[in-house]
Amino acid sequence: MKKKLSILSICSVLSISLFVGAQPSKSKAAAEQEHYVLAYKGKLPANFSQDIEKAGGKVERVIEEVGIVEAASTDQSFLSSISQNKDIQSAGKELEAYLEPDPDDAIQFTPGTPNGQKVTLDPNATSYWDKQWDMQRLTHNGDSYKLDSGNHDTVVAVIDTGIDFSHPDLKANADEKGSKSFVPGLTSPWDGNGHGTHVAGSIAANGKVKGVGPDLTVRAYRVFGPTGGAQQSWITDAIVAAANDGVEVINMSIGGWRWMANNYGEKGDSASMVAYHRAVQYAIQKGVTVVVSAGNDSMDLNNLHDMQAYWKANYGLDIKGPSRVAPAQVPGVITVSSSNQWSDKGIAFYSNYGSAIDVAGPGGDNGPLYDSLYRKDPAGNYLNKRDFTYRTLSTYPTYPVGANATTQFSDGNWHGYSYLHGTSMAAPKVAGVAGVIKAAHPEYTPAQVAAAIRQSAIDFGKVGADPLYGAGEANIYNFLANDK
Repeated sequence: MKKKLSILSICSVLSISLFVGAQPSKSKAAAEQEHYVLAYKGKLPANFSQDIEKAGGKVERVIEEVGIVEAASTDQSFLSSISQNKDIQSAGKELEAYLEPDPDDAIQFTPGTPNGQKVTLDPNATSYWDKQWDMQRLTHNGDSYKLDSGNHDTVVAVIDTGIDFSHPDLKANADEKGSKSFVPGLTSPWDGNGHGTHVAGSIAANGKVKGVGPDLTVRAYRVFGPTGGAQQSWITDAIVAAANDGVEVINMSIGGWRWMANNYGEKGDSASMVAYHRAVQYAIQKGVTVVVSAGNDSMDLNNLHDMQAYWKANYGLDIKGPSRVAPAQVPGVITVSSSNQWSDKGIAFYSNYGSAIDVAGPGGDNGPLYDSLYRKDPAGNYLNKRDFTYRTLSTYPTYPVGANATTQFSDGNWHGYSYLHGTSMAAPKVAGVAGVIKAAHPEYTPAQVAAAIRQSAIDFGKVGADPLYGAGEANIYNFLANDK
């Protein structure tokens, strides 16, 4: 499956340009406006705005707590000019993040099984628990709910596409009033894509489907519109805002391979990467546990040679220097790979892996038949061999979303639920585990939460920590049953 320059999101047709920070010009004669991230050395100087204007730019966003400013300019000399400012540590074109690409690279599909059976949901059913293999395993078939299902005072921030606050399985736990949008021109935190609602359901759904902590509160910090990517300053702003709001956990199912391609240089300290580092550290110092997805490229995050070959083959880019994947390799986060239903020896075919992995979460896949074919020849087309029942079922907006809203998920009558797979689906399971742990132990620091997650994980794969599962697959029942 060769990647394309326009990559699809995991749950809607979300194609994003490889070029970052660029905004369309208003006319053919107008100079192209670029967006930049400026990372100041310390506190923002009193005259920073005037200095930016003198260099030919204008201030777009200020994140004072971490010394980050977003600026825009049509002046091609702006970057070289502002970089000479002695108060600035790093300046660069703003990088664009994206939702994790669909592991199958499929545009439209009819959920089904290899034998041609269509996967459907009975809208009159009172529960879909029998289809939630992932939650059954995480909770020891629901036993963890009897021990601790979280509480409404414990908030998990979903930095994503927003949430459907009207969803019957989420409306009791989704905090619309406290939610925010960081997308310019979009003030609503409601989900226009689907991804964020699926993530939120994995954490705190309480209805036909269940989340890890069905009494936790989820809050949307929207950084993605219905289509398109998220500029780094929007994400930085959201992380800082969530930390200031006092959330206990942040989940970011956000991608990063193009981050790597744009993050090589003298020390790998691009301004956007500095912004990510500072925002995450700011959150941790505020007591927030940050959980992120590992990515869906089937790559070893530690193998520089393989990553260089990957970029050359798929994008024609020559990566010469150091490179990192964000947020998966940002210090301080809990990085989650994706496990599947049918194996405790190998992770999902699409999941990234390496020493950065802390734990795995059940993110699902297409079943063992598809897996065996893919691993023999990753370039082959096996879309008709997928079994959607091996994916993970969670909430989805009850209204049309995305570019293909009317055709998404077969006949469009999925009644607010969907089967998805990916590390985007794995990370919120671990964020939910972190939330329930914090509910039980509000005194725990992020380091203690991370340690508790690792220590209570089921040791899949090789004995002890390994590059596929990290410490193992996260399990909230194991923690609660042994919590003294």
